[in-house]
Amino acid sequence: MNLGADPKKIAWLAGILVIGGGIIYYADFSSSDSSGPAPAVSTVPGAPPVSRSPVRQADRRRVTNQGLIQDWKPRLGPKNPEDRPDPATIDPTLHLDLLAKVQAVEAAPAGRNLFVFGAAPPPPAAAVIALPKVGPIAVNHPEAPPVMNPKPPPPPPPAAPAMTFKYYGYKISKTDGHKAAFLLDGDDILIAGENDTVKRRYRVVRIGVNSITIEDTQFKSTQTLQLQENPSA
Repeated sequence: MNLGADPKKIAWLAGILVIGGGIIYYADFSSSDSSGPAPAVSTVPGAPPVSRSPVRQADRRRVTNQGLIQDWKPRLGPKNPEDRPDPATIDPTLHLDLLAKVQAVEAAPAGRNLFVFGAAPPPPAAAVIALPKVGPIAVNHPEAPPVMNPKPPPPPPPAAPAMTFKYYGYKISKTDGHKAAFLLDGDDILIAGENDTVKRRYRVVRIGVNSITIEDTQFKSTQTLQLQENPSA
């Protein structure tokens, strides 16, 4: 007589029990999660009980996303339909004169490049205008005679060149007392009396003991030559 159970049947029975227990545990856990925690009740003394139902995190996230996400739609013209112009009242005429004025405007040079960092260039310096030089202005007093600018004096006449004669002696005639001077001009020996002309230009004015006076007739000037003991030196 076989009193023991079949091992295969015992294994099948244990597996069925394990699977059934898992199904029961999962069903119980799902029902407890969906029900959520119990609502909180206010415990302020003297105030009626107020229940607070907690907001689930998923519901809070859904509300926040609905407030932020909006579809962007371009709008042409005012928002209110009453403020929009009537297309029937718009003049479609093209004003060429206004277009020509806009085209005639020259664009001014850019003072700064927006894509380059740095200080702006200094403004152009103003052009310096040279003023003409003005001399001193004479101010005349009403009662005083007018002030006239004096004219510059004429240039002095050219000076006569120095004479090259050397006076080294004289003689006196015993008959008439006429004086004659001895002059040395380089290697030439000249003898001339008073009022005589030498070299067609020089006139002897006066013959003295220690000097002689000669006039330069071209420059109208006179020079005095001293007596020299050794004229050849």
